[in-house]
Amino acid sequence: MANIRRRGREAALQLLFASDIENQLAEGQTREVFWDLCTAKPEGRKFAEELVDGVIRHLTAIDLALAACLENFEINRLSVVDRNLLRLASYELLFAPDVPAPVVINEAIEIAKTFGTPDSGRFVNGVLDQIRKNGLPPAPAGQTGS
Repeated sequence: MANIRRRGREAALQLLFASDIENQLAEGQTREVFWDLCTAKPEGRKFAEELVDGVIRHLTAIDLALAACLENFEINRLSVVDRNLLRLASYELLFAPDVPAPVVINEAIEIAKTFGTPDSGRFVNGVLDQIRKNGLPPAPAGQTGS
């Protein structure tokens, strides 16, 4: 089960990365082309789809939570891998309470070491620890929902 979930998280990161590069968040043709090329097993794909759909559904809230944790840095300036890995793990921390926070953070660190820069693991750990501690920031005035 752990390997399926890890592969699902990796596939979700890759899909979010590809769609971020194309400026369309994991919709339509980008998603179908991705799944034509991806080797994830059906269980991993199902988990990845759930994660990507959750990130998309809560993207505004996730990005606000991340922005609150990034001192003197904008989310758009993060590397595409780090940005989407943080979004993915933040979704799990904030909106998927069935997965323990230490598991989410550890998985994100390991994936960062594989797909990110040499500093990505440490950076991801620091930001996700703040997300874990701080939770969702209050919604800006005039905004409701996620």
